[in-house]
Amino acid sequence: MSDSTSRGYVHPEVLVSTDWVADHLNDASVRVVESNEDTLLYASGHIPGAVHVDWTADLNDQIRRDYITKDGFEKLGSRIGITPDTTVVFYGDKNNWWACYAFWVFQLFGHQKARVMDGGRMKWEKEKRPLTRDIPKAQKTQYTAPERDDATIRAFRDQVMEHVSASRPLVDVRSPEEYSGERLHMPSYPNEGALRGGHIPRAKNVPWARAVNPDDGTFKNAAELMKIYIEEQGLKKDDDVIAYCRIGERSSHTWFVLKYLLGFQKVRNYDGSWTEWGNLVNVPIER
Repeated sequence: MSDSTSRGYVHPEVLVSTDWVADHLNDASVRVVESNEDTLLYASGHIPGAVHVDWTADLNDQIRRDYITKDGFEKLGSRIGITPDTTVVFYGDKNNWWACYAFWVFQLFGHQKARVMDGGRMKWEKEKRPLTRDIPKAQKTQYTAPERDDATIRAFRDQVMEHVSASRPLVDVRSPEEYSGERLHMPSYPNEGALRGGHIPRAKNVPWARAVNPDDGTFKNAAELMKIYIEEQGLKKDDDVIAYCRIGERSSHTWFVLKYLLGFQKVRNYDGSWTEWGNLVNVPIER
């Protein structure tokens, strides 16, 4: 599906190249989905035929801090014209933060035919490939999903507490400034989101961006990734790992790297992340 097969990944099938996407723009069995931090970016130009999935409006419950229900996911799938047999390819800005986040949410509902376009929007644009403002009219389907599975790839605060007590590995994918407590948000962003700064005890700081090539946003090869996570940090593929950031999008990117590219057997995303932990009463924090 892409040159990812030559880079040593355990599951290279989850990545597709920009070439592959360009070759499948008219493939009825493929649906390209753009998901961005900047929710206005899609309207300024997107891959021809791509539909927009807004992480705030489409994937999150509008009242509770949680994800959409089975019913909500079925309505989303039907609206964007997919079935469980459709290959859904995610891409977006910020080196695929929100593409990986959307991919992760789709996995909560068991959509197996999901892929990420390596390099995301940045690589597509750098290669001067076509963008359009035309909004595709997706043929509505009747999507049927299983109940949301929160147990396999998602972690909640009580499970994180147990993780800390058992000294199991946690990966904090935020910037060093956030990890140290100097900042409550990423550099160049407003300093907001939590009452306290710092990190969950014993969490290892591996900023998400270390996993990508800065020139085109593609993922580093398996040998480079193993050096970062396994050699440097001492993680093992059979470890029970929880990743977190501020609200769960950067950590979904690292979750994708650990689970699919390196083949870690049990890795979960703590989507409550620092906006929850940094606001909880009487929880341990390190700086």
